[in-house]
Amino acid sequence: MSLCQLNKLQDLDLSFNFFQGILPSCLNNFTSLRFLDLSHNLFSGNVSSPLLPNLKSLEYIDLSYNHLEGSFSLSSFANHSKLQVVILGSETNNFEVETEYPIGWVPLFQLNVLELSNCKLTGDLPGFLRYQFRLRMLDLSHNNLTGSFPNWLLENNTIPLESLLLTNNSLKGQLLPLKPDIRIQTLDASQNQLDGELQESVGHMIPNIRVLNLSKNSFEGILPSSIAEMSFLWILDLSNNNFSGDVPMQLLATTDLGILRVSNNKFHGEIFSSDFNWTNLGCLCLDHNQFTGTLSNVILRNPELEVLDVSNNYMSGEIPSFIGNMANLKELMLGSNSFNGKLPPEISQLQRLEFLDVSQNALSGPLPSLENLGGLKHLHLGRNIFTGLIPRDFLNSSSELLALDMRDNRLFGNVPNSISRLSELRILLLRGNFLSGFIPNHLCHLTQISLMDLSNNSFSGPIPKCFGFIQFGEIKNDKNVFGPSIYVQYLSNFLDTYASHLVKYWEYEATVHEEKGEVEFSTKNRRDSYRGEILNFMSGLDLSCNNLTGEIPNELGMLSSIHALNLSHNQLMGSIPMSFSNLSQIESLDLSYNTLNGEIPPGLVELNFLEVFSVTHNNLSGRVPDMKAQFGTFDESSYEANPFLCGPLLKRKCITSIEPSYSPSESSRESEAKWYDIDHVVFFASFITSYIMILLGFATILYINPYWRQRWLYFIEECIYSCYYFVLDARSKLLAYLYN
Repeated sequence: MSLCQLNKLQDLDLSFNFFQGILPSCLNNFTSLRFLDLSHNLFSGNVSSPLLPNLKSLEYIDLSYNHLEGSFSLSSFANHSKLQVVILGSETNNFEVETEYPIGWVPLFQLNVLELSNCKLTGDLPGFLRYQFRLRMLDLSHNNLTGSFPNWLLENNTIPLESLLLTNNSLKGQLLPLKPDIRIQTLDASQNQLDGELQESVGHMIPNIRVLNLSKNSFEGILPSSIAEMSFLWILDLSNNNFSGDVPMQLLATTDLGILRVSNNKFHGEIFSSDFNWTNLGCLCLDHNQFTGTLSNVILRNPELEVLDVSNNYMSGEIPSFIGNMANLKELMLGSNSFNGKLPPEISQLQRLEFLDVSQNALSGPLPSLENLGGLKHLHLGRNIFTGLIPRDFLNSSSELLALDMRDNRLFGNVPNSISRLSELRILLLRGNFLSGFIPNHLCHLTQISLMDLSNNSFSGPIPKCFGFIQFGEIKNDKNVFGPSIYVQYLSNFLDTYASHLVKYWEYEATVHEEKGEVEFSTKNRRDSYRGEILNFMSGLDLSCNNLTGEIPNELGMLSSIHALNLSHNQLMGSIPMSFSNLSQIESLDLSYNTLNGEIPPGLVELNFLEVFSVTHNNLSGRVPDMKAQFGTFDESSYEANPFLCGPLLKRKCITSIEPSYSPSESSRESEAKWYDIDHVVFFASFITSYIMILLGFATILYINPYWRQRWLYFIEECIYSCYYFVLDARSKLLAYLYN
């Protein structure tokens, strides 16, 4: 029996499968259907408005997380008086829900739940919502709604609206005062254009709030102290605004807060003071503010802390050794402050640590062993004053490490073998140290690497040929290792029953550290910082500013996915490998300041993505590549200080000589001959002839001119006397020395 024959069907739940194709038209015949859940499938095509008009018994419909397209008019449900839940949220940008046609339509239903996330809503909030008085959950996020913040949604319901999600719209203006004791539990108005100051009494307006997200707006002013009176508050996100002043002492004394994000504001003052009493925090993000002071031991009052980010502030002092007692820490970000002293070895006790950033401080001394950090994925130590050798057991057990940044320190010696055991490593940055010796072949064991920067060191010797087998930039489509991390999901604490189905219809995800790890890499003649998902697609090898010698390995031409290759400022010799024409994804190629010779391979003109190309200050010769494709965008500055290059671009004419025709065998022998091959018979004959001609010419001059002949004879006589007296004097001195 087919699905379409089940005319008396009441409940249809096909969610979380892989069904595909268009929705069957026979759905309109299921007049007894009360519960319809087709979410999380692969259904496609249009959802025409006449498809569901007869389903007047419907109480619950969920078509979210499919590949639906076209436009759907919500007014097709206008006469569905039993309808309570409508979930039409879309993951794609091809599905549009029409809410305002026909103008002024009034529905018969009273909804409990409405989710229209990413449904291309524009203009003011849907007008029919003014006739909904029983809403408990409303999600209109990721649309283009305009106008002011809808206070009326919070004040008009007979049943309290518990969750309102308006993130990523274009709402403007200030948050106007609300009636006191609004019972909303979750309010997310992030990523809008709201501004002004928060009302001083905001804590009394929404005292039951558990999740408050106002991030990525333009709020300003000080944080009202009444916010500490939200006794149920668990998640507070005020990041990416213009708040200023101190964090209220009353807020510091609250004990139930679980997640606090105030990143990217202008807060100042000492946060880790005696007033600090957060004991249940799982995440504390204070980065990109103006906080001062030290990491005092009051932080130990919060043993559950998993994420601590105080980067980009004015913190100072030493990193305390008691940091090793915070056993639950997963992410520790202390970068871009003024911390000094040594990196405490106790930090290796944080066995759950996944992310450690102490970059851009004034830390000094040798690096401690971090071999116990087996789950570490990101390690940023750059731009400090660390000295000494890289320890042999530095990261022995960190097999999950993805990014290792030790750039711009004072490390010296060789690269230890332990680095090669980091089998998952994607980013290795060692630039700006005093590392020396040959570039070790064991780095070729890093087969997952996409960015490697060894520049500005003292490496010598040849470039390892095995670098050509690493496959820089080969995208692993199944691993988004540098994407945003979801730290927590807040689940609703209420369940409802629809058509005999117990339904959990809402969850809220709080994103912490949307873009993990900042990486600095030189490409296209500039040094930029990259973070987040773009690192999944970045690839490059920078060996510039070393003492590398020998020829460029042909094997580097096998790096067909690499985007940037910099071998400049070395002592490389030989020719540019013809295999470089296989670097099909290359965008920046810098071979300048070496001693390369020969011609520039003409096949390079086939590199369609090349934006920066430099071979300046070499000994290249011959014609520059044709000015077509990407090479049509390069000027003479890409070739300067190569006196033997020629071509119209350089305003130097290439001279070609017409050679006589030879037989194929003769021409092949000539092509194999070297420019320095000499015919010995011709050489000696010409030399003897020239010598005889010079003697004859000299004798002729003496015969013709008596004055010069007399001067010549006087010169010969003077030379004879000088030699005679020199020998006589030397003989007398020698005899006197022997007898005395």
